[in-house]
Amino acid sequence: MKRWRALIVLGTAQFLMVLDTSVMNVSISTLVEDFDTEVTAIQAVITLYTLVMAAFMITGGKLGDAFGRRRAFAAGLVVYGAGSAVTSLAPSLWVLAVGWSVVEGLGATLVLPALAALVAGAYRGRERAVAYGVIGGLAGAGIAVGPLLGGWVTTYLTWRLVFAGEVVVVIAMLCVVRWIPDTPPGPRTALDKGGVVLSAAGLALVVLGVLQSSSWGWLKPRNPPFTVLGFSPTVFVIAAGAADLWLFCVWERRQQARGREPLMRLSLFGAPPLRSGLTMLLCQNLVLLGLFFVIPLYLQVVQGFDAFQTGLRLLPVSVTMLLSAMAGPLFGRIAAPRTVVRCGLLVLVAAQVWLLATIEPRIDNLSFGLAMAVLGLGMGLLASQLGNVVQSSVGEEERSEAGGLQYTAQNLGSSLGTALIGSLLIGALVHAFTTQIDGNPRISDAARQQAGIAMEAGVSFVGTDQVRGAAERASLPPSEADALVDSYAAAQLDALKAAVLAAAAITLGAFPFTRRLPAERLTGETGRTGETEKTGETGETKETGGTGR
Repeated sequence: MKRWRALIVLGTAQFLMVLDTSVMNVSISTLVEDFDTEVTAIQAVITLYTLVMAAFMITGGKLGDAFGRRRAFAAGLVVYGAGSAVTSLAPSLWVLAVGWSVVEGLGATLVLPALAALVAGAYRGRERAVAYGVIGGLAGAGIAVGPLLGGWVTTYLTWRLVFAGEVVVVIAMLCVVRWIPDTPPGPRTALDKGGVVLSAAGLALVVLGVLQSSSWGWLKPRNPPFTVLGFSPTVFVIAAGAADLWLFCVWERRQQARGREPLMRLSLFGAPPLRSGLTMLLCQNLVLLGLFFVIPLYLQVVQGFDAFQTGLRLLPVSVTMLLSAMAGPLFGRIAAPRTVVRCGLLVLVAAQVWLLATIEPRIDNLSFGLAMAVLGLGMGLLASQLGNVVQSSVGEEERSEAGGLQYTAQNLGSSLGTALIGSLLIGALVHAFTTQIDGNPRISDAARQQAGIAMEAGVSFVGTDQVRGAAERASLPPSEADALVDSYAAAQLDALKAAVLAAAAITLGAFPFTRRLPAERLTGETGRTGETEKTGETGETKETGGTGR
């Protein structure tokens, strides 16, 4: 039992990191009301949290190498706890964004890369596979407990208590952090500040462009702060971010050529399993966080459920994700990671198709619950394998760097999931509503023009009561107000289905990236398939050596 003490601390940290986002997702409606804002503003706060983590995760891994992984883990917990305290007391939306999105996000960038490396350092062989299965399972548990706990506390007390409780948990973890075996820090080198700035700016611009596309428009300007040659700035901002990331790669190669320590060794990507594992982690989190942004809107805005009722309906996905993720070591004994991940993707697609059929004006609780349970099963199958694949692709001295890349991929996927799926949701809502009112003889041309002006000013996913109130303030006749509300209600369902369909398309698009996942069971002390590994479907082999490159 003593050898698993480290896993208790590390698993609790993983649980805590996931709990935050799931609590926020289920509390969207309450946060909108408490801070007198809109859904898109809360979407921005959620996206900023994952964006901060994605932008600085590699830096956090480097700091762990330089100062010691356990020390970085403990320092990250202190920062994270301070952010939780600020969040619990936040009087306004911008303070919430600073405390939760920025301070907690920065704390997580120290905790998570160190966590991944500390798990790999504390356990070997089968025990390591079990440890990663438990970590993946506890991530599922965070998703399980988040909606239920957050929903109950939000509905009957206040969401602030969740973050106050996190401060207590952090203090408890700091008291027993010495349970985790540490490795001595590597040689102290100067931090690649240029790499930090370029990588953070590039990632920020890409996610900002995707996030703002819902209000700026993709090409045709909707409500942007400025235009570029008459077009919306969205595509130009994303292109600037992509160019910035290209400059980051050039900079990193130049740093290595000069004999300096780069922020990220691009040679790591020479390991095909690492590339494939990171890509799958990005896709997994893009789909998961995209759906966990859309589904609470369906339950709260369309169905009118409170936060606790929403949490209850999200419980099946969380429970099955926990169970299937923790069964990772069992799956690893009977099938290769590639096979398990592909099965998980097929299950995910089936769940998303089923979920499409449940989006109706009146929810069928049984059918919806079963669809969500299948969704969690698919997510858990992916979570049970990918962490071990990434860490098994590199050598001991590269654990922190691989951990930084692992959580960068996860959080970039989370940022893009909330931003991209949210943007597609709003775009589909505008298109569906416009189509509905254009073809409705009960709505006058004057009312259509007023609705068009309102949409040009910016669109948010709101309840039908707010649409009715706007129609009444515009002095529309009751029959015409009813027609507008009916059209908007139908458009909401169409938009939600379009968002789920987009998530299914992304899931299908992930299949080609599974080709480079290990085709043999991960065994042995290092978790590799041996001294050679198959690289793709052809059976060709390559030497992995000690570093996985």
